[in-house]
Amino acid sequence: MTTLDLTGLATRPAQVWGAVRLVPLVRDEPVDDLRLRPQLYGDGAGLVEAGPRHAYVSYIPHGFVATWTGDGTPAAAYGTQLSADGNSAPSATMGLRFHRRMARRQAKDRLRFLPMHLALEGYLALHFGGPSLAWAEWSQRAIRQGLSPRVEEAYVGAEVRGLTDALRIFEIHPGQCGVMVYVADALAAAFAVPHPDDYRALHPTLVQDLYGELIHHYATLMPPVRDFRTRIPDAHIHSLADLRTAVAEQERAWTHFHDTTMLAGLLEQVYTWQTVYRMGRFTLSRFLPAFRPKQENHIGEAITDDRGRITYLKTFRLSETQVRRGHLLGKLAANDWHLADTAAELGIDEAQLGLRLESAGFGFLLRQDVLDGYRKRGRTRPG
Repeated sequence: MTTLDLTGLATRPAQVWGAVRLVPLVRDEPVDDLRLRPQLYGDGAGLVEAGPRHAYVSYIPHGFVATWTGDGTPAAAYGTQLSADGNSAPSATMGLRFHRRMARRQAKDRLRFLPMHLALEGYLALHFGGPSLAWAEWSQRAIRQGLSPRVEEAYVGAEVRGLTDALRIFEIHPGQCGVMVYVADALAAAFAVPHPDDYRALHPTLVQDLYGELIHHYATLMPPVRDFRTRIPDAHIHSLADLRTAVAEQERAWTHFHDTTMLAGLLEQVYTWQTVYRMGRFTLSRFLPAFRPKQENHIGEAITDDRGRITYLKTFRLSETQVRRGHLLGKLAANDWHLADTAAELGIDEAQLGLRLESAGFGFLLRQDVLDGYRKRGRTRPG
């Protein structure tokens, strides 16, 4: 699978609050043999052992626990776990919670994973080892340490203006199993779960999720979005049956517009998938986009069933700066980190590529004298 297929999830009428638009997703048939529940960790920072000598540090307020059955019989989520630690650190210090792996098996039919951080760690690990060949232009730090440490910034949902109120005020649709979150009609996040009961339990966690720089700016700076109100001409309405037919047509028109226009940037992208864990007939994976500059790019994670249908989905929209970093790293890796060959593929000269790397935050990868030479050539370039 290379694209996202939301077969089985249907769009319902949107709800608007300021610049936030929430589009409910319902399932034709809930998935009964896979259930999700939250596991709360509090406000302390989290440190995840991502691999030998590699760690991931972030604000991790909660994890998800997936429970499944091997024979297809219904599985029941057994409730949120609240933990009170009598030996907590004083309030003047920042707590730190340690996690072993992004996804860790807790029992034969139970897996704990860290939602969204699973996807973000995949993005941060992109070509993390640095240059594959020790070309003369690369610094000793780049050769020895690669991109370590790799840092990205995001905003917690509580800092996205209007999101908390929207999630608190709007009613959960009957049978709702997910939601598309738009800010200024830019897709901020897609979220889907197997069962309506799971969604009701996990709906509040959207405020604790991470959102990109673009989404935060849009929520702060953009005016309220327009509500798509339905208008049904009464000329052909002669009975309740006619009214029901007209309403159904309007709902189909909205669904078509949403799925083919508003959601196109997510669904029409080709992704690179990485399998993280197999759970009976289900597979937990994360995915990365093709990093197309000046276009919509999302990273995310999903659980798919044995037919490839998505039962769980969570996405994160990258900022243009983050897309540019991924694009540059991808081009360098494809050319064995040879600067001249990469610059030729991009249609620029080597100095311009070096300055792009510096602008993207990767200047430390280049030797200082090489970077100084690129800067000098940039200042003396005609025009």
